[in-house]
Amino acid sequence: MRDLLRWLYGKATDWLTKDGPPSPTPLCDFNRLGFELRKGDVMLVEGRSRVSEVIKIITQSPWSHSALYIGRLYDIRDPDLREVIGYHYDGDPEDQLLIEAVMGRGTVITPLTAYRHDHLRICRPAGLSPVDAETLIGYAVKHLGWDYDVRQILDLARFFLPWSVMPRRWRSSLFQHNAGNPTRTVCSTLIAEAFMSVDFPILPFIDRNDDGSVRFFKRNPRLAAPRDFDYSPYFSIIKYPYLGLNDVGLYHRLPWTDDSIYNDERHAFNPPPSKVQQRELDSDDDILEEVVLEAEEVEAIEQMPAASGWRKHQAFAFLRRRG
Repeated sequence: MRDLLRWLYGKATDWLTKDGPPSPTPLCDFNRLGFELRKGDVMLVEGRSRVSEVIKIITQSPWSHSALYIGRLYDIRDPDLREVIGYHYDGDPEDQLLIEAVMGRGTVITPLTAYRHDHLRICRPAGLSPVDAETLIGYAVKHLGWDYDVRQILDLARFFLPWSVMPRRWRSSLFQHNAGNPTRTVCSTLIAEAFMSVDFPILPFIDRNDDGSVRFFKRNPRLAAPRDFDYSPYFSIIKYPYLGLNDVGLYHRLPWTDDSIYNDERHAFNPPPSKVQQRELDSDDDILEEVVLEAEEVEAIEQMPAASGWRKHQAFAFLRRRG
């Protein structure tokens, strides 16, 4: 029976985590992004799997996954950490590496190139010291091999969704200290705990006393979501679009094709003109109509008999006064 349940769980996990097709038009410059990454950066991913779509709905955010950038293998100063990373990753030492918690795989090391076809964003902890960057990377490395906490995702869904049947706190692992299996985690919780280990704030609670002093309180890391790193004022958001627009007015030279508006990559429609555009079109039509009418009047005058020279002169004078 246990083997059957394990087989069913594996099949369900494969179905949920299978990526959909990548976008034919990338939103970010992957090569530039990889060049600019620094150790300790958090990379957000707009996932393409079924479970990613569920997480987007739960958290009301396009970001479904977060990963911690640790650099290349030779960037790790601590030889013990370097040995652990080498044990869990047998790829090219030149590969840029991420630590992440992934459903069906647990906490693993993944090369940055695995996300070449995804929409990515860098969240850089402002003012993080190199020593603390090494410390939080060490914290994450110690969790390599941990399983993915599916129960926490279900509890998080119940916490976020307003139509939850059961009370948020009832039978929920989110509000319990050391709840459930201590060797399970999810992507954002792992990274939030790593930053908490060096007292770096993400979205802390802040209390201002009457005497003007301020106290920071750490937020429950089990409630962390990928969007928190994007929303946090303590992280700098770094984007490298597919087409850079660094020069003033360069956007005017983008290769726009037509006036169609796209709902997505397959469906487009031609919107009706705005009120301002409609007034301009009506004005152009009126001018064109006047030009045509005047041309017809001139032609009629030209066709008058030669004996009517004085009348032609009077007619042209009338047209000039009207114009």
